[in-house]
Amino acid sequence: MTGDDILQLFAFLLPAVVTGAVAFYFFRLHTRNEEGRRRFLLQKDTQKQALPIRLQAYERMALFLERISIPSLVVRVAPKSKNKADYENLLIKQIETEFDHNLSQQIYMSDECWNIIKAAKSATIQIIRSAGMSESDSSDKLREDILNETMEKQSPSATALAFVKREISELW
Repeated sequence: MTGDDILQLFAFLLPAVVTGAVAFYFFRLHTRNEEGRRRFLLQKDTQKQALPIRLQAYERMALFLERISIPSLVVRVAPKSKNKADYENLLIKQIETEFDHNLSQQIYMSDECWNIIKAAKSATIQIIRSAGMSESDSSDKLREDILNETMEKQSPSATALAFVKREISELW
């Protein structure tokens, strides 16, 4: 093969290589776009299915926070005896039962929101325990003490509920 033949071979080969490179580039670009489009459509479909479940989880947690708010809890859960300690334990057990019932909802909300809900639960239990340390001698007096303690400040569940509402508004 002479130098002229090699030069002629490169002259034929160069357009084929350029065309092949351009085709490869456009094929790769098209494949990436298609993959992105499929991923977007899948995410959109998943979002459509997941949003009602997430909203239901937020609804359940809002209901939980309303049920453990001190005024609601004390009115709904009446003492079964005159013993102050029994009533204190009954209220705490009621809160724990409600919380355990809604434990699975945490997977549908942010960690920050879940931590605030847990903090509200703990703060509510702490309010009940601190009122239980008062000098009251009956469950009815404990009920009054608990209500009086929450009249002076905002309840922890109201603060958590405001955060839940704010997080839901960010979903839109």
